[in-house]
Amino acid sequence: RNDKSLAHEVEFLSKVKAHLEDGKLAKTFEVDDEEDQEILNSCNLLTIKPVIFAANVNEDELAGEDNDYVKAVREYAADVDAKVFVVCAQIEQEISELEDLGLEESGLEKLISASYSLLGLISFLTSGEDETRAWTIKEGTKAPQAAGKIHTDFERGFIRAEVVSYDDLMACGTHAAAKEKGLVRLEGKDYVVQDGDIMLFRFNV
Repeated sequence: RNDKSLAHEVEFLSKVKAHLEDGKLAKTFEVDDEEDQEILNSCNLLTIKPVIFAANVNEDELAGEDNDYVKAVREYAADVDAKVFVVCAQIEQEISELEDLGLEESGLEKLISASYSLLGLISFLTSGEDETRAWTIKEGTKAPQAAGKIHTDFERGFIRAEVVSYDDLMACGTHAAAKEKGLVRLEGKDYVVQDGDIMLFRFNV
């Protein structure tokens, strides 16, 4: 590397250092240049990593309005591009009471959802006679690459995908009923997979 590029890196990292010494997170340091972003990423700084805050509240507050402490956490999280979910540790130990409290998901499910969202991940499903399975992919992945998550042959010989959304299938009850209503689609190689898609891949190798 030449002296000019090294001088630029030193200057850039000096600004990052000053930002950190001011008590700020690395993830809030504004970077306009792609090369500078690569320099920052290469430092593997702890405070540049995705963060999720779990706000532990009592049973009475779990399904109601945020208290002042939770609001403060949400405000801080918004400033540092972090996620927040509210949980009651006591209720997590008494998970069987969730339905009585009118809650739709447990704290663990909230944590999983928040983690997926923060990392830009989604899930699609495949279903056969032996098993139904969820596959994790990056948001924006196209059908052939999603097929490749299962097996390289699926991507290499991808022809098309038969797709129905999870919500549509659950509303119809059966795959046949969803098909009758036109909710099962044939998608090609440019289709961007959506969270909750149930997919059957057609391929030829």
